[in-house]
Amino acid sequence: MTAGPATTVSVHTLDVPGATLHYEIRGAGPLIVFVGAPMGADAFAPIADILASTHTVLTTDPRGHQRSPLDDPEQDSTAALRGADLAALITHLGAGPAVVFGSSGGAVSALALVQQDPDLVTTVIAHEPPSIGLLDDRDSLLDGTTDLIETYRGGDTVGAWRKFFAQANIQIPDPLLTQMFGGDRPAQDLASEKYWFEHEIVHTVGWQPDPAVLAAAPTRVIIGLGADSAGQLCARTCHELARRLGTTPTVFPGGHTGFTEDIPAFAARLREVLRTA
Repeated sequence: MTAGPATTVSVHTLDVPGATLHYEIRGAGPLIVFVGAPMGADAFAPIADILASTHTVLTTDPRGHQRSPLDDPEQDSTAALRGADLAALITHLGAGPAVVFGSSGGAVSALALVQQDPDLVTTVIAHEPPSIGLLDDRDSLLDGTTDLIETYRGGDTVGAWRKFFAQANIQIPDPLLTQMFGGDRPAQDLASEKYWFEHEIVHTVGWQPDPAVLAAAPTRVIIGLGADSAGQLCARTCHELARRLGTTPTVFPGGHTGFTEDIPAFAARLREVLRTA
């Protein structure tokens, strides 16, 4: 399987407690891991192809999504479980300690990994973790999360996403929301969406990182923030977590998923950040 003339991708699975993880390996050199939640390996493939020129790159589908099935489909996806999955993958490869880049829910997974197994990670870049438990209005935000979950369970998928983006303060026009979430979509995407709403989102946004544990770890902790994310909910969480760690956010190109937008620029910025790590 190839992703281009110079990038060979090897595809594997790893059995972990309660799940079978799909993961992909590119390149050679120091290990860097890209992880999302619920975003899977495919979203990171373009930037992984670029980094594979200098690194061994691991991408994975998180438990319960895409090609990483659960033994029990009703098991919740917690930050601790996903952090343990990352630890199992890094240990299995025997190529650590690793640099770990986590996006959104994957940033929460990566921070949980550092708190649980810090010796496996040299540098973690937690890009826009939605850690609303750090904020003063956490109770209201958690109530809003509960409400959007109930909207989804009531059958109003577009309405649930509308509430999600409103709470995140990300502007998505209604016609685009309907186009993205209201029409026919692949069964795998629908299953992933259902699992995220019903078994994952509340355990992601409700997980609160421990700044004291992170600061005491041997891992360098970098809080990444998109240049275009000013005013959004994750900008607030990034600034608050960085403040508690005694740092400031490190700015990357684009917005919440900037690594899927101007990919060469994002990869160049990531390399720059890693050179100074």
